[in-house]
Amino acid sequence: MRSLYQDIVELEESGKAGALCTVIKASGSTPRHEGSKLLYYADGRMKGSVGGGEVENRVIEEAKAAIQDGKIRVLHYNMVDPLRGDPGICGGQLDIYIEPIIPKPTLLIVGGGHVGKALAHLAKWLGFRIVISDDRVEFCTPEFQPDGEIFLPVPMSDISEKFPIDRFTYIVLTTRGSDVDVEGLPTLLESKPAYIGGIGSKRRWAVTRKQLLEKGVSADKIDQVHSPIGLELQAETPEEIAVSIMAEILMLRNGGTGKKMNELKSED
Repeated sequence: MRSLYQDIVELEESGKAGALCTVIKASGSTPRHEGSKLLYYADGRMKGSVGGGEVENRVIEEAKAAIQDGKIRVLHYNMVDPLRGDPGICGGQLDIYIEPIIPKPTLLIVGGGHVGKALAHLAKWLGFRIVISDDRVEFCTPEFQPDGEIFLPVPMSDISEKFPIDRFTYIVLTTRGSDVDVEGLPTLLESKPAYIGGIGSKRRWAVTRKQLLEKGVSADKIDQVHSPIGLELQAETPEEIAVSIMAEILMLRNGGTGKKMNELKSED
């Protein structure tokens, strides 16, 4: 019989999110005892149980919240009097530990040229799962992009049909021109990534933005795009540009400021 731990490994390998809920303390009469587990998947599936009924309903809501904010929770439930808010009348007490299972972030690089290649190498070293997309097949192969894990040799407009984009996905457009972005961005902007940024000058982005507006894309959606992308490092080489881009992504992902460390106020 397949164990819950095998399911957890499969969940992690799939790149999807979930939460493991475990009864860590039980006293008195309770529906489940210490060690009972429930694996909750972000798509609503469940395996195992921590008691059923109202207890489990409340645990599931907390599991959903844990997946969203990535924070561990320890819940305490008395099961005595529903009139005062208790989730049952068994008479016991339960403590339940909820551990979010968050996939490692995905960097979806659209455009497999020199900058895309340098970006893939750096981001993989930083712990991102690397997805490469380019409609030029020769730039979207394991041979040309050895750091890639998933390859999508399709037009940008087809990416969201081929690959699930979610809040753990960071999209970087290192494309060869504004025309490629104008054609492909409307579809990508319908997805809900954690981040989407485009390479190029302010002039290039101004041209791209104007043409997207003319195509009927709303300003609110266009404003999701960070462009020009990256922190200002006077970067020139593909490797330096990759550092600039990943610095911005890490700053936003971790809630940083981008300031120099010696400009920050000391906590002492």
